[in-house]
Amino acid sequence: MNNKLYGNLIFELSKPGRRAYSLPRTGFRHYDVPADERRATDAALPECDEMTVARHYTNHSGNNFGVLNGFYPLGSCTMKYNPPINEEIAAMPAFTQLHPMQPDTTVQGAMEAEWELRHDLAAITGMADFTLNPCAGAHGELTGLMIIRAYHEDRDDTARRKVIVPDSAHGTNPASAAVCGLEVVEVKSTADGRVDVEDLKPLLGPDVAAMMMTNPNTLGLFEHDIPKIAQLVHGCGALLYYDGANLNPLLGICRPGDMGFDVMHVNLHKTFSTPHGGGGPGSGPVGVRKGLEKYLPYPRVEREGNAFIMNRGHDAASSSPTAHEIHVGAFTGNFAILLRALAYIRTLGKEYIKQVGPLATLNANYVKESLKDDFVLPIAGPCKHEFVFNGLKDNPTDVTTLDVAKRLLDYGYHAPTIYFPLLFHEAMMIEPTENESLETLDEFIGVMRKIAKEAKENPDAVKSAPHNTPITRVDDVFAARHPVLTYAQSVANPQKD
Repeated sequence: MNNKLYGNLIFELSKPGRRAYSLPRTGFRHYDVPADERRATDAALPECDEMTVARHYTNHSGNNFGVLNGFYPLGSCTMKYNPPINEEIAAMPAFTQLHPMQPDTTVQGAMEAEWELRHDLAAITGMADFTLNPCAGAHGELTGLMIIRAYHEDRDDTARRKVIVPDSAHGTNPASAAVCGLEVVEVKSTADGRVDVEDLKPLLGPDVAAMMMTNPNTLGLFEHDIPKIAQLVHGCGALLYYDGANLNPLLGICRPGDMGFDVMHVNLHKTFSTPHGGGGPGSGPVGVRKGLEKYLPYPRVEREGNAFIMNRGHDAASSSPTAHEIHVGAFTGNFAILLRALAYIRTLGKEYIKQVGPLATLNANYVKESLKDDFVLPIAGPCKHEFVFNGLKDNPTDVTTLDVAKRLLDYGYHAPTIYFPLLFHEAMMIEPTENESLETLDEFIGVMRKIAKEAKENPDAVKSAPHNTPITRVDDVFAARHPVLTYAQSVANPQKD
């Protein structure tokens, strides 16, 4: 491979006068840009021929690791295979050429797709109805808490301003509660990594709006006291919120609605295989139990006979909104992502979607049991879809979890989630999804064992990893405190590799 094209910045390949485009002559009149809106100097853009541009970005695209490149054991995020059929459906011109402001009569198929997905999600989770409007998991959490707040305010129960969150929760839980104007109260975990019911009891009272839970929790452990917790939370007049980030292992086994959860969000970009990573696009539909449907956000797709209509809430020109009318987006969510999720659900069907949870759980337990002699397993026993190690077991050379993660890159694997959850100092969270084969898992197990051996026999190779990537070990603190954001800066103040 040509290292110059592969490793250099596009600015470094620039040659004055080179062009990779030719604009057609315009059929419009010439208009001068007003002097006060013109640049004083030309923009410092790279000048390259088309072949150089194509090769440069094609080579760099190889640096992007995804599930189609290899095993992606990122814990808590369910980096699942995205079948091409999902992409084909989402790319159909009949969908991609629609406009969200078209008359309802011209987008009946799109509205029906959203209607069907809502009801599929309700059936899968045990909820009464869903909104598809939230555009991410955290956006769904915020929406769910807005629904909970509206429910209490609608009953003139305005003293309820506290949200209870386990100490093992995803960081978005307390953040969403704070953004919603609610106070966060932490409940401790027991030694076995589950919610401490005795610690929870004194936290409950007339000022509690909700309790947020992930089940299985972030340690990959099923909260077996959930019936008791639901009874206690409901007993004090609060609602129970389900963080759907870990829904994957429950598919086909149990439903949050049957456990006693009142409101929940689903990460379509995790559980239902739509693209995930790179900052988007995401989708976080929110479901509610029977009796809370009226608090779901607008706009909503509704069915009237054989036709579908868009209920956009109040008409500002003629009426006022209801007391707790909720709007979290201009339209009904990231439509192409919704199509991908619907395609995935319908491809699996009722029979095969029931195999997702058991296979994800089987894979996780297989990897955990195979590696527990080399890595510290802080909580023994069966897990669900993911598990957490707490660093190397026999570690005389003080190789860290970060070192192990970096060394994995040399062997062609994406690193797992590290230093989360915060309950363990050297946490390493691993999640093999149901899609991975026995051969892939065995190869990963072999590499992890090899790194554990290297940590004792050749620790410098692990501590200085990665060695085989375009950029080797970086100074994370320096990069965070002194980021180089422009080409001119990178020349004047070069960062370390």
